[in-house]
Amino acid sequence: MLNFQQGLDFALKQDKKDALSSYRNQFHIPKDKDGNDGIYMVGNSLGLQPKNAQTYIDEVLTDWATLGVEGHFLAKNPWATYHELLGKQMAQVVGAKPIEVVVMNSLTANLHFMMASFYQPTKTRYKILIEADAFPSDKYAVESQLQHHGFDAKEGLVLWKPRKGEDLPNYEDLETILESRGNEIAVILIGAVNYYTGQYFDLKRITELGHKHGCMVGFDCAHGAGNVNLNLHDSGADFAAWCTYKYLNSGPGSIAGCFVHERHAYNKKLNRFTGWWSHNKETRFKMRDDFDQLPGAEGWQLSNPPILAMATIRASLEIFEEVGMAKLIEKSKQLTAYLEFLLNELATDAITIITPNNPEERGCQLSIQVKNADKSVFNKLTDLGVMADWREPNVMRFAPVPLYNSFQDVFNLVERLKLVLNH
Repeated sequence: MLNFQQGLDFALKQDKKDALSSYRNQFHIPKDKDGNDGIYMVGNSLGLQPKNAQTYIDEVLTDWATLGVEGHFLAKNPWATYHELLGKQMAQVVGAKPIEVVVMNSLTANLHFMMASFYQPTKTRYKILIEADAFPSDKYAVESQLQHHGFDAKEGLVLWKPRKGEDLPNYEDLETILESRGNEIAVILIGAVNYYTGQYFDLKRITELGHKHGCMVGFDCAHGAGNVNLNLHDSGADFAAWCTYKYLNSGPGSIAGCFVHERHAYNKKLNRFTGWWSHNKETRFKMRDDFDQLPGAEGWQLSNPPILAMATIRASLEIFEEVGMAKLIEKSKQLTAYLEFLLNELATDAITIITPNNPEERGCQLSIQVKNADKSVFNKLTDLGVMADWREPNVMRFAPVPLYNSFQDVFNLVERLKLVLNH
C-alpha cells in the first residue's frame, strides 16, 4: 500500500503514475456548474457512460434500418447470438465459467427466476435467510416468494443482524443461526456487498456454512459485480444475480446478469420457468419440437434479449476485458485507502466511516455516518459540485471507481467536505 501524504501534489503525482488513468477519457464525465469535470463519486448507483456506447447502439440501429428482421442473422453482430458476445467477458468479471453466466432480464426478475428453481420449500424447511439491512428489493422479493408458497412472510424470514451498537453483522452469529435453525432454512440470499455499509461478505464461507446445513445459497451481486473479486465459481454458490448499471456502466435500468453454478448445468429436473430462448439453439427456430433444455445459465433465458440494451454493456465489458479485474482492484484498493486516509486526517467526530477498514472486506465504496443525521452536510457538498448519495437515516456513500475516478477527485472531494464541516 502507498505511503499516503497530505496535499494536492501527492494526488497529482499518483495520477501521473497511474497506468489506468487514460481510461477516464473513455467515459463521459458530468460537468459542474462552471463547466469543469464534476467530482463523480456515485458509480455505485449509476456508472458513467462509456463513449463507445453510442457507437454500438448506432451499429444496431443501422442494422435494423438496413436489414430489418434479417438483422437476427445478418447484422454485423447478429442479434440471435448477440448475448453470447457478452457471456465470456461477464464471466471474467464475476469469476465464473462461461457456461455459468448469462446476461438477461433485470436484477430482481432474475432473483425470482433463481428462487423458482432453488427455493423448493417443504412444511418443515421453508424459511429464507437474508442480512437484516438487505437492499429493500431483496427483502420484498423473498417476502413475496414466501407468500407465493403459502407461508407467512414475517415468520418465514430469518434476519442476520449486527449486534447491538454495531453496524456490521458477524459470521459467528450466522453460524449460531444455522446451528440452531439451519434445518428450517431452505435458502440463504445475501447481498455480496452490502449497499448501505459497503461490507464485502466472504461468499465462500457463507456458502460452505449454508451447504453444511442443507441450504441453497445465492447472492445479490449488484454492488459487487465490477467492484470486487466475486470468484463466484470458486465460492460454490448455487446462484447469483446482479444489475449492470452500477460498476458495469450499462446505463439506467439496463439489462442484468445471472450465475448458476456448473454443477446444476445439466440438471433438467430443476424446477424452472422456461421459454423459447432456453430451448436448444439448433432446433429453436423449427418451432414444432418439444422443449429441449439448454445446459448452463442460458437455460434460464426465456425471451430473445433486448439488443439495444446489450449494446451499451458490450461497450463497457470490452473495457473491463482490456484492463482486467486484477488491475482494477489494485487501483481500487489504493484509491479507497487514500480516501480513508484523508477522511481520518480530518480528525473530526462529525463523521464516522462504517465500512470495514480491511481492504479485503470492502470494494471501492466508503459509507460515512454523519453525526446527528444532518443531511445539510450532504446538500452543501452537492452545491459544491460533488455527486455522491445519501442513504437514510444518516449515511453518505462515496465510491471512487478505478475506471474513471482519479486521486485528484478524491483529494478534491475531501477538501470540499472539510470546507463544509468547518462552516
